[in-house]
Amino acid sequence: MMPLLFLRGTLLLVIVGLMMPVSDASAASASASVIKDVARKVDARYAQTKDLQADFVQETILEGFTTGFTSSGRLYLKKPGLLRWDYLHPSEEQIYVDGDQVMMYVPEHQQVVKGALTQMAASKGPLALLQGAGNLSQQFTILESTDGSRDADKFPSLTLVPKPVGQTPPTIKKIVLKLFPDTYFIQGITLFEVSGNISRVVFDHIQANTGLSSSQLTFDVPPDVVVVELP
Repeated sequence: MMPLLFLRGTLLLVIVGLMMPVSDASAASASASVIKDVARKVDARYAQTKDLQADFVQETILEGFTTGFTSSGRLYLKKPGLLRWDYLHPSEEQIYVDGDQVMMYVPEHQQVVKGALTQMAASKGPLALLQGAGNLSQQFTILESTDGSRDADKFPSLTLVPKPVGQTPPTIKKIVLKLFPDTYFIQGITLFEVSGNISRVVFDHIQANTGLSSSQLTFDVPPDVVVVELP
């Protein structure tokens, strides 16, 4: 279970950061001005987003395995740091994030795993964004994707490459974002770990600024549930 928890923790850490502004992005290529303009529009979109919910489909491939597995559910996010991530298929699991604190609840096992996102992933950039202490451009170089992933209108996807931070090597090799060209919401995130793990999540039926209550994104541990705290 722990490799999956680690990967989900890394993915959550990235997602909560990507839902925040990405302004003043650094870019390198002949189309740098286009990439900067796209990043500014994504920034403007999420700066206006106070809460967000969406359906998702996630595909995860672990290093050493030839086939991956797919799960789906619904995401809820409310600024400045609340996130609820509900896996509904093929099994139920609820993940609640409040700042750096995370709880993973598996109803079938009657168990809650408690810990911190920073215990599950080494990338601090998105977490700093979540806590209002920075932006993605301080931790990532933002480039146009080089895999030819453009739509019919030649709308670019973006690749985020982690910048070195201190002596700790990044656990994320790169992150590829696909955007909705009409709204600049994030349509898909592909996370490439240095370990070789790959996780791809695609969002649909996005709803923003619906007035989500904080109570919808918080979790009270039932009295008959076993709580396991990560060291």
